[in-house]
Amino acid sequence: MVVREELDARHCARFQESIEFLGRRWTASILRPMFYGPVRFSDLLDAVPHLSSRLLSQRLEELCRAGVVIHRPKVGCPRYELTDMGRELEHVFLAIERWNRSWTDAEAEVASA
Repeated sequence: MVVREELDARHCARFQESIEFLGRRWTASILRPMFYGPVRFSDLLDAVPHLSSRLLSQRLEELCRAGVVIHRPKVGCPRYELTDMGRELEHVFLAIERWNRSWTDAEAEVASA
């Protein structure tokens, strides 16, 4: 097995914290629409089924505090958008999406056989 130089096999607390932060319930689903541009609070509620406005507010506050999202309060139309740090996550999401499609498609083929 080849281990890339930048992926250290030892436990890394910062890596674990990052994974837990991004893996919190609804966080990834809240971030996904922002890769297409700024979104309104109501857009996020519509985009994520079963997400309550209370939990959305909480997650957005966490994402803003972490520097991943910025809130731009505009009169009549406040918006949330990714910061440079948040936009850098796009390649991570794309890699997870590729992994997901490859393995869920493979599992579906095995299950139907």
